[in-house]
Amino acid sequence: MKLILKWLLSATALLALANLDPGVEVHGFGAALAASLVIGLLNLVVRPILVVLTLPVTLVTLGLFFFVINAGLFWAASAMLEGFQVRNFGHALLGSLIYSAMGLVIHSALEHLFPPR
Repeated sequence: MKLILKWLLSATALLALANLDPGVEVHGFGAALAASLVIGLLNLVVRPILVVLTLPVTLVTLGLFFFVINAGLFWAASAMLEGFQVRNFGHALLGSLIYSAMGLVIHSALEHLFPPR
């Protein structure tokens, strides 16, 4: 239940992001659902591999390279889908920052609604 609700809220956040950033386009709620699923899967599977491979760069930049990884995955998700487009890397960076902040709010709200047992 909690996972489905988080997925629906993340798709809604992606639609809201498309209204905030003109460089991010989402064509309907179905496309937002697909995009939030792909972003979540990329963050689950690909992100840990990229974090390990880019660890030296991340250490030199004091962790700021994590923003580049997040933006790259956000942009990669847009390249995989038809109804979700990100204009350029700058919009991917801004979009990933806003989407991550919205994800933190969603996660926090769901933790209060469904506390761990």
